[in-house]
Amino acid sequence: MLKKQYSKSKPVCKVTFILPAEATEGGTEVRVVGDFNNWDWNQGVAMQWKKSELQAVVELPTGRNYEFRYLVDNQRWVNDWQADAYLPSPYFGSDNSVLMLDDQLVRVPAPAEDEPLASAAPKAGKASKAVKAAKEKDDLKKIEGVGPKIEGLLNARGIVSFQDLATADISLLMEILEAAGSRYKMHDPTTWPQQAKLAAAGDWGVLNKLQAELKGGKR
Repeated sequence: MLKKQYSKSKPVCKVTFILPAEATEGGTEVRVVGDFNNWDWNQGVAMQWKKSELQAVVELPTGRNYEFRYLVDNQRWVNDWQADAYLPSPYFGSDNSVLMLDDQLVRVPAPAEDEPLASAAPKAGKASKAVKAAKEKDDLKKIEGVGPKIEGLLNARGIVSFQDLATADISLLMEILEAAGSRYKMHDPTTWPQQAKLAAAGDWGVLNKLQAELKGGKR
């Protein structure tokens, strides 16, 4: 599990990594290892025991994604199954967990020399609505054929809303699946944009009827 606390003044986020104790399978030492510490056990962030779970806190720059996993006793890799997304690891044919950190800072442009300072700053209500709209995501798992892992793959490529998926080229969707490895090549994304278009328009009755005719997203 991941908990995020974004800074209000700096482009950083304090991330709390949480791993249930049972996931260690009796292991005694667990570290968070990822591309933010060169996948190196010696540089890994040691997790501390908190009752029935382990926790570690890391402050990371925002505006990018990070791949990571938990390493138990420097021997066994464990994924975070509530991560933001998953991407294939170049080793062992497994997936890495993905942490996605958006850039949360709202930057206000400096006013022109002849412009009053007050007019340069947007009203708080409008700014918060703009940020919320920019960060809003749809549950792509409502599309027949899209599961949690595929949703993560799509999110990692910037497809986060029904509208994004509705306008995505089939060739791009196939490229995403092929790049994820052989286990994803069996999926057929040809109906996903059509389903997403109905979902984006709120035509749930029509979408349900269409999905009843599909099997795994295929006609």
